Amino acid sequence: MNDPKMPVPVILREGDRIVLQGPVTIDHVADLTRRGIALFDNQSLTVDLAGVTEVDSTIISMLLEWLRTAQKTNRSLQFIHLPGNLRSLIQLYGVAELIPVISAETPVPASA
Repeated sequence: MNDPKMPVPVILREGDRIVLQGPVTIDHVADLTRRGIALFDNQSLTVDLAGVTEVDSTIISMLLEWLRTAQKTNRSLQFIHLPGNLRSLIQLYGVAELIPVISAETPVPASA
């Protein structure tokens, strides 16, 4: 866990978006869960997972805990830019209907 060569995950708030980068594995998930919840406030948020480089099954518990925390205070939380390996885990564990994913491919209206 304290291997200096191991990348350290980053989590930060940018407006109405929480950006997560780096590995989300058992080594970091408890800390990331707490740090993510600390970024919540009274507005709906989108969690951007484009920068996630590595996952294991513990990321599912983190996402579900974030959702439970948001729902307790009637806040909306959704996820964007899920890496393929995370999408596979979500399907494997049968929680796709519990994790609100928005498509990054939403068409942008053309200007006239």
